[in-house]
Amino acid sequence: MKRTLGTCYYPEHWPREIWEDDARRMAELGLTWVRIGEFSWSQLEPARGDYHFEWLDDAIAVLGAAGLKVVLGTPTATPPRWMIDRYPDMLAVDVEGRPRKFGSRRHYCFSHEGYKSECARIVTAMAKRYGDNPHVAAWQTDNEYGCHDTTISYSDAARKAFQTWLRGRYLGNGNSGDIDALNRAWGNKFWSMEYDDFGQIDLPNLTVTEPNPAHSLAFRRFSSDQVVAFNRLQVDILRAHTDAPITHNYMGRITDFDHFAVGADLDIASWDSYPLGFLEDRVGAKDDWQRRYAQQGDPDFQAMHHDLFRAVGRGRWWVMEQQPGPVNWAPYNPAPLPGMVRLWSWEAFAHGAEAVCFFRWRQAPFAQEQMHAGLLRPDSVDAPGLQEARQVAEELASAPDVAQGRADVAIVFDYDADFAWTVQPHGQGLTYFGLVFEWYKALRSLGLSLDIVPAGKPDLTGYKLVVAPGLMHMPDAMKAALSSCAAQVVFGPRSGARDVDMSMPVPLPPAMPGLDVTVTHVESLRPDMPVGLQGGGCLHIYREALHGAADVEERSVDGAPVIMGSDRLSYVGAWLDQNALRRLIKRKCAAAGIATMDLPDGVRVRDCAEERFWFNYNAEPVVVDGRTLDAAGVHRQSLTDLE
Repeated sequence: MKRTLGTCYYPEHWPREIWEDDARRMAELGLTWVRIGEFSWSQLEPARGDYHFEWLDDAIAVLGAAGLKVVLGTPTATPPRWMIDRYPDMLAVDVEGRPRKFGSRRHYCFSHEGYKSECARIVTAMAKRYGDNPHVAAWQTDNEYGCHDTTISYSDAARKAFQTWLRGRYLGNGNSGDIDALNRAWGNKFWSMEYDDFGQIDLPNLTVTEPNPAHSLAFRRFSSDQVVAFNRLQVDILRAHTDAPITHNYMGRITDFDHFAVGADLDIASWDSYPLGFLEDRVGAKDDWQRRYAQQGDPDFQAMHHDLFRAVGRGRWWVMEQQPGPVNWAPYNPAPLPGMVRLWSWEAFAHGAEAVCFFRWRQAPFAQEQMHAGLLRPDSVDAPGLQEARQVAEELASAPDVAQGRADVAIVFDYDADFAWTVQPHGQGLTYFGLVFEWYKALRSLGLSLDIVPAGKPDLTGYKLVVAPGLMHMPDAMKAALSSCAAQVVFGPRSGARDVDMSMPVPLPPAMPGLDVTVTHVESLRPDMPVGLQGGGCLHIYREALHGAADVEERSVDGAPVIMGSDRLSYVGAWLDQNALRRLIKRKCAAAGIATMDLPDGVRVRDCAEERFWFNYNAEPVVVDGRTLDAAGVHRQSLTDLE
């Protein structure tokens, strides 16, 4: 499969007389894919049942005549105003009990049955009309599930659906909900929180102090399942009318629903990559790091999501929206450093992307995104990012096809662990994603290429090093997979710290077969209270007291065990800084026979099946491995040249 480029286009925003010219310029630029339709419900159906598909027929025909392939989006992320008049209770409700009003997008609750029926109706109409259209070569469901904090809704529809979900989860002998089973599982005797009936259970918001963590965790799992069901509703309709692949475009660092579960119903995973916006609003970097990479983005954040969504897509994934210039929604919105649009594109291809699509074709002169750059200015003159897109298109002409090699190193990622950490972080700033990202950064800084694998019972065959930090609940199958694989395995902290219903298990964690280590108590630390390690580096913000007969691999300066291990298994009982993580990883890689590199800050390496890619995120040239990498530079070399 050839690596390809695309863009996101909104023909309904532009005069009909320029569509052909737009399509011609897209094709001449070297684009293959054009995504359309995902926000157009009011144009497709201005009143209920009054369908206006003719303009979309025309747009698809124009794009197809230019040799372009269409990704057609279902428009369910933007229900029109008449929908709110019909179902005023379909709006999501925030944690403070306030409805999320009409006037932007994603203004719906996943649990509202009336809205879901309307979604099924519009998707069915579109699938019947375009399912066998030769120019519609792929479909996208909705748009950016969870964006703008819209996964979790505290609406009345969600409350009723949650009660039904709980009845199904806590079954009695007669296959009906067993409220006593729920009370036992949640420990509701604490603070007299027992229920007599599932209909008494409210949503875990607006309580006097924190709600029962078991209640909160169940609600997060329910909310994730609602996203899965909403997406499956659309996929099932589309599959009845088309053989074209179906995708959804996920967002960066949105972990409040299980992407693996949604992805199981899709053919391709895709995500929307905005490196500069993400550096400002969700990477979590310190000010000096944000200043240094303000025009380049974090050197690892995009790469981690590339690897994550490659796993979600079971090997098939795209960037559906790639930032080509300044965005409009972050605290600060600088322009990319020259060369970065090219670098971001090639980095996606290095991680196995089939397509990179730039958002958007032309900058909108109106509404919320008028400050968001496109490949064209609002007056249709080329914007700075277009030349870099053209350069990538020219380079792709002689590049190998999509090819992915299996890495030596795997990180286990678990959305359910993220739910549990969110419910019970135990300290300010402690997040599951943040912990995994720290490990990911340390591994990448040593020149390692990585795979991400889902938790549960992962396939760890062939990996030499497996890293599994922070898996709060570890089913027996997960423990068996880690303890029996042939790799060096590093896990912790908080691994196995809770059972499936958020209670502390006995025996105490981690209770890993083959490893005599017990966590006897834990503490969270102020960020200005790091504790040094005897070998260098430090632990900070979180530590555990470890006891047992396993070997002590690392101690703090006060003599307490921090890492304990036996044979291939090592348990890390703390949140380590980058120096300590790198030292630990080097030791484990040496034991596993994996070569590492000490890369300069901002320089990253990625191996795929045929090539090694070098990326320089710095604003100045860097000399590494005998070569000079230009500022914002990309260097490709054949793996056969390294043999």
